[in-house]
Amino acid sequence: MTPTAVNPQSIEQAAALLRQGKLVAIPTETVYGLGADAANPEAVAKIFAAKGRPADHPLIVHLAYALQIKDWAIDIPEAAWRLASEFWPGPLTMVLRKKASVPLAVTGGQDTVALRVPNNPVALWLLRVFDGGIAAPSANRFGRISPTLAQHVADELGDAVDCILDGGPCSVGLESTIIDLTDSQSTILRPGRISRSQLEEVLQRPVGLKSQHKIRAPGMLAAHYAPATPAYLCESGTLLNLFDEQCGQGKQVGVLAFSPELSALPCEHLLHLPAKAEAYEAALYSALRKLDSFGLDSILVEQPPAMEEWAAVNDRLGKATL
Repeated sequence: MTPTAVNPQSIEQAAALLRQGKLVAIPTETVYGLGADAANPEAVAKIFAAKGRPADHPLIVHLAYALQIKDWAIDIPEAAWRLASEFWPGPLTMVLRKKASVPLAVTGGQDTVALRVPNNPVALWLLRVFDGGIAAPSANRFGRISPTLAQHVADELGDAVDCILDGGPCSVGLESTIIDLTDSQSTILRPGRISRSQLEEVLQRPVGLKSQHKIRAPGMLAAHYAPATPAYLCESGTLLNLFDEQCGQGKQVGVLAFSPELSALPCEHLLHLPAKAEAYEAALYSALRKLDSFGLDSILVEQPPAMEEWAAVNDRLGKATL
């Protein structure tokens, strides 16, 4: 499947395909999503088939406007409107109690639904023309590296997708923050660009972090976002030792680093990412995909700092590595 340029005709065509129960890959600010009509269980089932995704793994429903929350959720707390006002459109997903009309296929059989308004002009254009909710997990094989370019989708899913809208690179590059608002204690189920402190500032109360949470949400599995090549997350000193050891054994090794001291490592397959968290986020998945394409024996990933601004990166790398 060749990615399609974005114009009024391709947007109308994509909306028509969605109404027919087809799959459309759409760009968002986080990653490319594999979209289907969220109100059509048969269309949603095609997402699971194309991705090889477990049927009990819930999907995020993308909306054009915050007011559409009322079409999908009940018992909407005041906190949801405050967060929507502050962060939508944007990389924040809210988990709320679902309306009875919301298909269980979308929610993984749960009585909750995950909703967000993406901050991407192509996604918003399509959502407004389609005039409904679009269920759209990342447009890749389940558990693998999320796509941040239209070509990533084409390479991985091919003709399993009926249309791939090419919106260019994703500006954020990591999946959205997910917050559960179904209890009195709001809880982050998946970290993302919107941080815990930002959420607490808006809500004016503490926000919890996931533990053994009763609600299933995208990205909560222990292994996810992973390259096919074995990847190892390690501090810079350990990385240097492993690099020397594996190269001494004749292995082909790739390195993903950000610190200046590793930038001069004599490694043919060294990718050096920015040392600022947001810039690193935007480049991470493309870098992992590039290293994964070389057919290496292993990928060594330098451990980022244990700081709040790196929480989303550390979450993804923790699940992508051994």
